[in-house]
Amino acid sequence: MKKNWDQYSEYLHLDKILGAQHRRSIILPDDNDTACNAASSHDEMLFIVFHQVYELWFKQILFEMDDIQSRFSHKIINDRDLGPVIGQLGRIVLILRNIVAQMYILETMNPQSFVDFRDKLETASGFQSWQFRLVEIRLGLRREDRLKFNYNDYDMQMNDTHRGFFKQAETTPTLHDQLDGWLSRTPFIEDQDARYSFWEDYQKAVHHMFDVRLNELRESPLNTADKDKEEAMITKGRLKFDAILNPDAHAEMQKNGQWHLSLKALQSALFIHIYRDEPVLQMPFRMMSYLMDIDSLLAKWRYAHALMVQRMVGFSMGSGGSSGYGYLMQTLEKHRIFSDLFTLSSYLIPSHMQPTLPKALQRSMDYHYTHSQNKNMGTDTPTKEQESS
Repeated sequence: MKKNWDQYSEYLHLDKILGAQHRRSIILPDDNDTACNAASSHDEMLFIVFHQVYELWFKQILFEMDDIQSRFSHKIINDRDLGPVIGQLGRIVLILRNIVAQMYILETMNPQSFVDFRDKLETASGFQSWQFRLVEIRLGLRREDRLKFNYNDYDMQMNDTHRGFFKQAETTPTLHDQLDGWLSRTPFIEDQDARYSFWEDYQKAVHHMFDVRLNELRESPLNTADKDKEEAMITKGRLKFDAILNPDAHAEMQKNGQWHLSLKALQSALFIHIYRDEPVLQMPFRMMSYLMDIDSLLAKWRYAHALMVQRMVGFSMGSGGSSGYGYLMQTLEKHRIFSDLFTLSSYLIPSHMQPTLPKALQRSMDYHYTHSQNKNMGTDTPTKEQESS
């Protein structure tokens, strides 16, 4: 019978995990040398543990994404899958926050300590973290959008097994692709009988907003030159909204790489953002918020990583052959994945100018048991809160 105190270690395979830290800077003594490890670098242990912990968190993120993408792989998403998906996305957000915070631990290592064992890394580099690259790919970072690494594709330094993982991920729908498909199927925006189109109302509201600004400008005490400048800005603002209201304008911007989501997906995302307090839209809004959190935290991690590299090696070349700090800073903006969701804020208008949704449409986005309760109480009319909204 196994002893109870063995169960914990065996279940977690601690012997393998705790025995996986091998410092290369250790100098073994010979028969006449009593100064064992005198030339070894103490901080190499921190460096190894730090990156091993990162790889474990990357493994957990990929595990969460397996389930998320499996649930979103169906043409029709089961409503009951949204809760688990949002929970798992929230978990990924917390993991990434933890990953960013862990940088403070590595910052306790001074540059001289890193220099003392850096040559032992040879060509090893964090850039070769195949799990992190797989996270990026499966989230939606496309090969054509990546920066070249030392004038080569990002997977040139990977082995055949890892390149096989990348190829599979690049030839199957990413989470970004699945989000696009899901958003594109959002109901409510247009009546099936073509009796109502939200975007016609929104376009009228946008034009009304700019007309109000133009009238206020004409009545303002500004001089002619300043009025001309402001009027030019208003005209530019009108044209900006074409990118999300006009299919041709969107197609041109998508061709130029300014949009990644389809027009239907973008419009649906904006609709969800505007009417996020409607009961049926609350969970979709949370999901988009988590995706933005993930993108934001990846950017924060890249920035923290870039500063760490500059702290340790200045502007020297990175250990894997990259330009080091310069390369990492470029990835900060270039490797964004859900940037379209951030850009949607440019297309919001003041709440009091937003179109009022038809009452029937509002009721269709309520929890149905509310109406059942109203019927039981002898009324089937909207509440005062519904009427006022």
